[in-house]
Amino acid sequence: MPGAGKHLRVTALVAPAYLWLALTIFLPLAVMLFFSFLTAVPVGGREAQLTLQHYVSFFTKKIYWYNALRSLELAAYVTAGCVLLGYPVAVVLTRMIAGRAREAIFLLIILPFWTNALVRTFSWTMVLRGPFDIIFTYPAIVIGLIHAYLPYAVLTIYVSLQAIDERVIEAARSLGASRLQAFLRVMLPLSLPGVLAGVFLIFVPVTGSFMEPRILGGKDAIMLGPIIESQFTATFNWPLGAALSFIMLAIILLMLALGYPLLQRHMVR
Repeated sequence: MPGAGKHLRVTALVAPAYLWLALTIFLPLAVMLFFSFLTAVPVGGREAQLTLQHYVSFFTKKIYWYNALRSLELAAYVTAGCVLLGYPVAVVLTRMIAGRAREAIFLLIILPFWTNALVRTFSWTMVLRGPFDIIFTYPAIVIGLIHAYLPYAVLTIYVSLQAIDERVIEAARSLGASRLQAFLRVMLPLSLPGVLAGVFLIFVPVTGSFMEPRILGGKDAIMLGPIIESQFTATFNWPLGAALSFIMLAIILLMLALGYPLLQRHMVR
């Protein structure tokens, strides 16, 4: 049957990708999930038993759930900063600049992606240590993360603004709407899919960030991401680190599930 042959060809094309994902993502996650229920890492002759203590510790010890809230708070600040800074840039690129000038600005926007994240973060230590003298503070962490993730907001919002027909805004203006009213009632609602896409792309990785807080934050870097990282690299308590990682993953998935209806509704529009 022709349909069966087409189905087999599609399966043959996508099977290697799914197999690669299974080996590189789901298999390590399965191993980490198993480790999260152990009392110790079963290497070097250590005896390990099954336990739920690591998950219980998250709710019974303030250091874990308090710093999880701090991580979410940091993600909210960084996401809001990226959107507030990225939206005007996207509007200017869409409505006021064209040709080679736009290409040059886009090059500057994506330039952070061309540099190593560690090098980029250490460069901020020199900038923030200078006249501002805010290195090893909470604002330093926010600045470093906004610089790292701002391109996501600019690019997603730009794509959404590009899809808006200029004649729709002109019609609103011709019907008596001011520039502010046309923006609030026409441009902003129509660009919300790009805004929401940027929010999800930024909020999720920032919640688990650990490199920027550790390098730029000093004593203010105690958040769930750095705590998880230290369990794997410093204290060798992989079961606790794995359990905290899956709790963070569950929190992020819950927030995505709550926000998905909003994103879907605006995507349908």
